[in-house]
Amino acid sequence: MEATGSQVWVRRRAVPPVVAARWALWTFVIVNVVTVELLFLDAGTGKNGVLTVAKFFGLHAAVLMLFQLLLVARLPWLDRRIGMDRLTVWHRWVGVTLVWTLLTHAVLVVLGYARLDDASMTKTFFALAGVPASLLGMGAAAIVVVTGAVSARYVRRRLRYETWHGLHLLLYVALGLAFVHQLQETTTFASSAAAKTYWWALWLFSFGALVTGRIILPVWRNAYHRFHVTAVVPESDDVVSVHVTGRHLDRLPARAGQFCVWRFPGHRHWWSANPFSLSAAPDGRTLRLTAKAVGSGSAGLRHIPIGSRAYVEGPYGAFTSLHRTRPGALLIAGGVGITPVRALLEEERAGDVVVLYRVRSEHDAVLADEVRSLVADRGGRLHLLTGRTGEGSRPFEPDSLRALVPDVAERDVYVCGPPAMTSAVLGTLRRLKVPRRQVHAERFGLA
Repeated sequence: MEATGSQVWVRRRAVPPVVAARWALWTFVIVNVVTVELLFLDAGTGKNGVLTVAKFFGLHAAVLMLFQLLLVARLPWLDRRIGMDRLTVWHRWVGVTLVWTLLTHAVLVVLGYARLDDASMTKTFFALAGVPASLLGMGAAAIVVVTGAVSARYVRRRLRYETWHGLHLLLYVALGLAFVHQLQETTTFASSAAAKTYWWALWLFSFGALVTGRIILPVWRNAYHRFHVTAVVPESDDVVSVHVTGRHLDRLPARAGQFCVWRFPGHRHWWSANPFSLSAAPDGRTLRLTAKAVGSGSAGLRHIPIGSRAYVEGPYGAFTSLHRTRPGALLIAGGVGITPVRALLEEERAGDVVVLYRVRSEHDAVLADEVRSLVADRGGRLHLLTGRTGEGSRPFEPDSLRALVPDVAERDVYVCGPPAMTSAVLGTLRRLKVPRRQVHAERFGLA
């Protein structure tokens, strides 16, 4: 890193962190696809041409399933560089590809054996269902297809998160069935010593990453830090801040702009969790979240007893200063999206910072006094943008944004707010030709 004349620390790297992480993922994918295809060629053809093609799709379905595990493992190195939101989008698209790959594999298997036995596909399907290895594969494919169907945007919007999440957990059953299915298919798993070594290593690596990121690390951190609530502070009629402390918080790798997944026993069911941003820069002593009452989870936060235990997963997210490239910064927030922006502002030592805070009215400006104080201390500028978009207030149109921040293309731009606002701002930044490496936005969530 090097300091500019305004004392703002900006990272100078030959390769930006997000690019390095993407290269690592692409390298992982390419190496495994090439390896699978080499093993496929080495194993020779199947009993007929259709079954050979079916095996090709089956092998690639296995790689896709294991790549899915890596994308949702919440490994800190990947998450801090790419962000859970982007990894989740990739997970969704890989899932769509997986569904079609599995369906193609299944149909070709049935068609191949139907041709081999000169029988109808219906008769062949039921005959294969009587073979344990095939039945396991059918079960895995059925679970993946059903889960993919309920994850479609139209269906997903009509399901409660807990219902969708419960159905999604069936995918781990599918993975177990697929693993045993592949074990019993000796033409793929154990066609050679090299194939056996490769598949065992890939399965162990993928499951190991998932167990480490989703189970071992969160359990260890909660046992080590022993988080508990120290204060619950109403910020307004429908906004509350919860202060959490614990042991050795100076060793928790949390940064301003990140979020955690929070559970408060007694507040909701133990399986119910909410992602909330840190609304203050971590200081090694306390963590603070600030939430608006938009559902049963956030609405009940003001009733959490002081001293009660808190279970914290994370921190997660790439919405941090790790990705700074320019001395100047533009921080754009909408509504309660001010929370990670406020934390970033607190971390900013000094320098050229502009904050655009979009709300319907001044009454809705959460943490406004804190933001004003932090901006003033840093010699920055705060624009409180009030009004309703439908009533003619459009501060994020290209001309309006350029008028507010003429040098927007020379700054790092951080955007956090409602999806519609975030999309509008990102579209404007593209039209203003702000380089992509300078734009940082994160839409965090669990689904």
